[in-house]
Amino acid sequence: MAETTEAGLPKGFRSAEQGWPALRRIPHPPRRVPLLGDVLGVDRHRPLQDSMRFARELGPVFRRRVFGNEFVFLWGSRLVADLSDESRFAKHVGLGVANLRPVAGDGLFTAYNHESNWQLAHDVLAPGFSREAMAGYHGMMLAVAARLTGHWDRELAAGRPVDVPGDMTKLTLETIARTGFGHDFGSFERDRPHPFVRAMVGTLTYAQRLNSVPVPLAPLLLRGPARRNAADIAHLNRTVDGLVAARRRSGGGDGDLLDRMLATAHPETGERLSAENVRKQVITFLVAGHETTSGALSFALYYLARHPEVAARARAEVDRVWGDTAEPGYDQVAKLRYVRRVLDESLRLWPTAPAYAREAKQDTVLAGEHPMRRGAWALVLLPMLHRDREVWGEDAERFDPDRFEAGAVRARPPHTFKPFGTGARACIGRQFALHEATLVLGLLLRRYDLRPEPGYRLRVTERLTVMPEGLRLRLERRPAPAPAPVTVPDDGPGSAARCPVRGAGD
Repeated sequence: MAETTEAGLPKGFRSAEQGWPALRRIPHPPRRVPLLGDVLGVDRHRPLQDSMRFARELGPVFRRRVFGNEFVFLWGSRLVADLSDESRFAKHVGLGVANLRPVAGDGLFTAYNHESNWQLAHDVLAPGFSREAMAGYHGMMLAVAARLTGHWDRELAAGRPVDVPGDMTKLTLETIARTGFGHDFGSFERDRPHPFVRAMVGTLTYAQRLNSVPVPLAPLLLRGPARRNAADIAHLNRTVDGLVAARRRSGGGDGDLLDRMLATAHPETGERLSAENVRKQVITFLVAGHETTSGALSFALYYLARHPEVAARARAEVDRVWGDTAEPGYDQVAKLRYVRRVLDESLRLWPTAPAYAREAKQDTVLAGEHPMRRGAWALVLLPMLHRDREVWGEDAERFDPDRFEAGAVRARPPHTFKPFGTGARACIGRQFALHEATLVLGLLLRRYDLRPEPGYRLRVTERLTVMPEGLRLRLERRPAPAPAPVTVPDDGPGSAARCPVRGAGD
């Protein structure tokens, strides 16, 4: 009898044949190869973009077979809405995420639903993302952004284009490290990426590669990469252990996330996070807390450079709302409603965490069409959900921030925009990321005109998350803005302090 979890579900990977009784009704690519599956014409370095191509050919639900394992993909808005029903479905830790468990363990992102540390950590850390806590992080976000603009000013003076993904990675790593853990990696003082970043990219890339080889052959085919991955994990662990040890010696910080992890007991049970779990949670926040936000900022800057009319409109809003204020206050960031729409539209086209998996809590029928047994799961393909023409129109591929005007948001069905996941396991730090990204875009728009490198075409690199590849921008320094009255018209309930992308049912 197969080993099961405490919830009675089978442990380990479950191929779709085990949970989809009517699997044969779901289309798959036409040229299947015995044993290997649907591998003809695919790019193992870009599995997401391969899946997007299959989605366009096969429709809102399809399946792929890779090395004997069958996967079901969903992106139709009606199917995803039903899959979002928390009473019938829950998060599934899919292969890509499970491949990160050697480094992140039962951290918030990688924990299985039956692991008690997830709820404990969530309840302990949730106050760290309250409005009061966020306001306390704002000054540190400004300080890190000033290091970015100082670096960009030097690149501009030297006549060099800026490395957008590289610099956004430095920015977001320093922001989460300082606000969450009181640590400074010194990223902007380095010519090469910090060793922590190299180790993090290595673990993400290795997790992605594990999906592209047969599981029994992985130890043989990936012997060298596995050794490097072990070294990368050891480096991440040493870095975090040193950070935690320094905090314990100091006797505490300013009530940041690390203080909460070390000193806060659960308000009801009195339970505390173990030392091992603290390590896993810190790694989770350092990796997830900067990798996805850096991608979101990089895509947004790409679209701003490619659409000067959008950049001009966003810049005019920044000048109007912030005036000549040297450092905008916390509440002024939420008033950049058009800048926020630019960010949301960038996340629509390229959600930087581009998929999530959901599993059935009980035997059910998805959207009245597809029977699923308890434990059956499917992968939601977010870039295609965000391009569903039934929701977004025939021009769904076009970049248009006005899709997130408050009235348009209210008119759309719920569960059609999911860049931070869904339900109880949605990203705990989403408001942190949105505030940071909106603030940084406002500061950069106010300071620079952005020009794309001639001939650059968007290429997307994949390492579980997605990022523009090789994106460099030319800068022109703008004059300081003239004083202006800070008056902001009421744009409706969809775009103020609450998350404007979240409608009823999200």
